[in-house]
Amino acid sequence: MEKKQQINCTVNSCIYNNTANKLCELEAIMVQPCNNCNNGNPAEESMCASYKHIK
Repeated sequence: MEKKQQINCTVNSCIYNNTANKLCELEAIMVQPCNNCNNGNPAEESMCASYKHIK
């Protein structure tokens, strides 16, 4: 049986966020490190590289 991962999202300014269900509508996201940050704090050290701002 294949395991399906669910990506939750509360970033209301991202075009991929389904705000009604707080779900990312992409099948997968790319996570990348922030520039010049290596402090071990995940809230500061990583970000969603798949983010697209609502225009």
